[in-house]
Amino acid sequence: MNAPYIPSGWQSRFTRQISRFLARDEIQFDLDHAIVSISFDDFPKSAVSEGAPALEARGWSGTYYASAGYLGQTTHHGAMFDAADLQRLELGGHEIACHTYQHLDCAKASIAEVISSLEHNERALKELGVKQPLSSFAYPYGETAPAIKTALASRFQTLRGVRPGIMRGRADRNLLPAVGIDGGDAGIQRAIEAAESLAHHPGWLVLYAHDIQAEPTEWGCTPHDFERVLAAIDRSGAQVLTVRDAYAALSGEPT
Repeated sequence: MNAPYIPSGWQSRFTRQISRFLARDEIQFDLDHAIVSISFDDFPKSAVSEGAPALEARGWSGTYYASAGYLGQTTHHGAMFDAADLQRLELGGHEIACHTYQHLDCAKASIAEVISSLEHNERALKELGVKQPLSSFAYPYGETAPAIKTALASRFQTLRGVRPGIMRGRADRNLLPAVGIDGGDAGIQRAIEAAESLAHHPGWLVLYAHDIQAEPTEWGCTPHDFERVLAAIDRSGAQVLTVRDAYAALSGEPT
């Protein structure tokens, strides 16, 4: 659970590809302004200590996909969140969202295993004091399968992956694309360019991050680079909403 993820095998690659096209549930929308949602996966304490104040300084809120099995642990991302972090985020107006408890690869696990794990996660987060309903879910590692998409569609308003893209005109709520704030200079530049493109071509951009520290992992970024991405969002003129609130605004469904 603590090791970096390395996808393997043709079957995993095939499942990843077909999941983009099957078990879709599309919403249609016409935007005259851009929307950006900034999210954090797993999540490390640095996503709270560095990420939350940077968002709040601009009057923004983020979405934190929590795997409760990581509570109090130290992983390759560094120290992970604790109960005080969850309380701090809720008081700050951020969205707490759902991963699986064990950070399961949903493309390899059975439907029963995935549902058992996410229900375990929901119970654990409630016991830790989370009060808001968990209406958003992100597939750990961004991996899923068509049967999993179908099984989870009635449990959450949105299911998020990690395939890069900006949603313009329509979105598959069962597998939202997202652009990483990671990958070194090239990855940060991609995130900046995605944000800047919104100024002339509005859409819904979901960004995701992990650790934010001076020496980040491959899946993290430095505080300076995080600020560069936020500055690009500022320049775009986009409205920044949590995933939950963005979906409500685009779909017309209540949160």
